[in-house]
Amino acid sequence: MTEHDGDRPEAADAPDAPDESSMPMVHALVRVRGALQDTRLPLELPGAEEQRASRAEMIDQLEDYVIPRLMTLDAPLLAVVGGSTGAGKSTLVNSIVGTRVTTPGVLRPTTRSPVLVHHPDDAHWFGQDRLLPDLERVQRQTNDPAALQLVSSPAMTPGLAILDAPDIDSVEERNRVLAAQLLAAADLWLFVTSAARYADQVPWDFLRKAAERSAAVAIVLDRTPPDAVDTITTHLARMLASRGLKDSPLFTVEEGEVSEMGLLRSSAVIEIRQWLQALADDQEARAAVVQQTIDGAVRTLARHTHIVADAATEQADAVRRLREDANAAYDRAEVAVAEASADGTLLRGEVLARWQEFVGTGELLKSLETRVGWLRDRVVNAVKGKPQQAERVTVAVESGLETLILEHAEAAAERAEASWRGTAAGQILLRDAGEDLGRASRDFRRRAERVVRDWQSDVLEMVRTEGADKRSTARFLAFGVNGLSVALMVVVFAHTAGVTGAEAGIAGGSAVLGQKLLEAVFGDQAVRSLAERAKRRLEASVSDLLDSERRRYTDLLDSLQISPEAPERLRKAARKVDDLRFAATRPSAVAESVSESGDTAP
Repeated sequence: MTEHDGDRPEAADAPDAPDESSMPMVHALVRVRGALQDTRLPLELPGAEEQRASRAEMIDQLEDYVIPRLMTLDAPLLAVVGGSTGAGKSTLVNSIVGTRVTTPGVLRPTTRSPVLVHHPDDAHWFGQDRLLPDLERVQRQTNDPAALQLVSSPAMTPGLAILDAPDIDSVEERNRVLAAQLLAAADLWLFVTSAARYADQVPWDFLRKAAERSAAVAIVLDRTPPDAVDTITTHLARMLASRGLKDSPLFTVEEGEVSEMGLLRSSAVIEIRQWLQALADDQEARAAVVQQTIDGAVRTLARHTHIVADAATEQADAVRRLREDANAAYDRAEVAVAEASADGTLLRGEVLARWQEFVGTGELLKSLETRVGWLRDRVVNAVKGKPQQAERVTVAVESGLETLILEHAEAAAERAEASWRGTAAGQILLRDAGEDLGRASRDFRRRAERVVRDWQSDVLEMVRTEGADKRSTARFLAFGVNGLSVALMVVVFAHTAGVTGAEAGIAGGSAVLGQKLLEAVFGDQAVRSLAERAKRRLEASVSDLLDSERRRYTDLLDSLQISPEAPERLRKAARKVDDLRFAATRPSAVAESVSESGDTAP
């Protein structure tokens, strides 16, 4: 290439304000980028890894190329030279420019930063806020892949920049990732392969992506033996045509000597040089290449956004199902504890034995039909002086209730774990949980003990408060508040559908005795109210306790930060892009799109 002699206005003086007609699309794509950034696909569902990679590539392309390019449509054409290891990319770039601007790698893999060569007048187009903004701009040679070497050369044609990218098949993953990122930021892919490597799979994977998004691509068959040019180019041309790239220019560079400057002879690359220079000189042709690549990228981004939205829907559905399974397991446990603590189940074994020791089951039970006054005296004698017996009942209740809660907490954990193990995503979550979720927490028994004791203290306080203003019950409160609270617990444990003699009889008359004892002190209505309040408090305390166990599962799901609204945000953003694309095909498209975007600032 030769330096132009002033026949075009200097690029440095050209305005580079964003084209207003492109701003509605810029705003729409900014929304797509935001929706993609807010979408998480952490669950290991079928195809999730592929969609995570696709999402990351889309965000990179939006930030590296599409959005900056739409805002600087007048910027020079960026031709990214990429290809296989050992294809001779750097030598080709130097030869096209006509001087040494990038250093060929001698050792493989070559680890160095990408090099962007441009005319001095075009330097302002490649600042940090333009294409590839995450790459640091440097003016020196460096091996840092996070830096972009800017080389200003008067040998370059204004309006054209060439970027020498790392190998797409490098053994260094960082090189491969960077190469893919750079190729996705190209207006024009100058894809370099060799006679020995042109049929390799990796280059064709990249070319397939280029064809899918209608990117402008030119192929350079480098280092080709002269006697094999016809055979190889014919075969390569057929391969390109069969893969949707039949219109891509195909250039051949024969194998030849390299000068001391590291350049091929000028005649070997003259055809490529003239073709690039013609594109740079022809503003309409240059704009057509840029528009072709931009349109293809936007169309592909919109289509793939819907695919990512589908993947996000699958993630949200999987989280919903896992959450429902965990909730069902612990809801079932809450119901079971509530039923077992009110249907007489607890009035057996140790609790029943200690209660009968406390109140007796002979004459006292028979005397329930006699007058209340005599009953009061008899009960006082039975209760008075028996604090140890009352305490034994309390301890038995505490132990029985703790055991009941623990059994159902363990069962809930087992059910939840079993349901999660039925899915691949659930298995991975369980594996990475950091604890055995199939068992209750290690400190659950201790917390259950505290809950039961706190409830017993609440019951005691309820009895004390209820009798505080009843002079007629002062003797009972003075001598038997603990015993009355025990009686209230016994009534609660047979409280299903209200306490009646027939229903409470399931517990062998124990609840009947407690009921009558309390009624003798507080009256029928007060006892019913006390029993209902005590039952509600117990159920609330157990619910809070089991919820803390449930959260071991639900907190795992919450930590995934999967938003149920994310799929619709993605689809809405993609539909807006498609609407603008379709509107652009109508004569009044620009006016309509500008009007619609009046309040669409990102």
